Amino acid sequence: MKKTVIMNNTYLLLGGNLGERFTLIEKAKNLLREKLGSIIKASSFYETEPWGFEADKNFLNQVILVETGHSAEKVLDICLSIETELGRERKSDSYSSRTMDIDILFFNDEVIKSKDLTVPHPKLHQRRFTLEPLAEIASGYFHPALKKTILELLQQCKDDSEVKKL
Repeated sequence: MKKTVIMNNTYLLLGGNLGERFTLIEKAKNLLREKLGSIIKASSFYETEPWGFEADKNFLNQVILVETGHSAEKVLDICLSIETELGRERKSDSYSSRTMDIDILFFNDEVIKSKDLTVPHPKLHQRRFTLEPLAEIASGYFHPALKKTILELLQQCKDDSEVKKL
């Protein structure tokens, strides 16, 4: 008998401000396809100011929707390994410039709070650089904890940093 794989939908935010930003995001997407699953949707690219710290170079961000047979914890492991493979160095818990950052924004409509993983991403509703690309591909998606759509969260977001669609 063939084992049925339950498919999960996860929204991921890809971004970085070091190195060849477009190339690194494309490499990340290729690795995610190889290790995680199919990319169903992808937002435009957005250039954004650093959030929570000062940096010389702006970030390039993109949100993607991936269909995967993996658990949320396995998705986290894969994302962390891809960040490392693409040159990310974690020096401390504070924000810093990086070649690649992959955040799990949503995993299905689950609310997950464990030692290593919090989903939905706990700061996504505070960050215009996350909400703008997410609203482009999922404006009506309902945040399972905040009980609002992405468009509502974007309209209520107090973050006034510049987010430029490319």
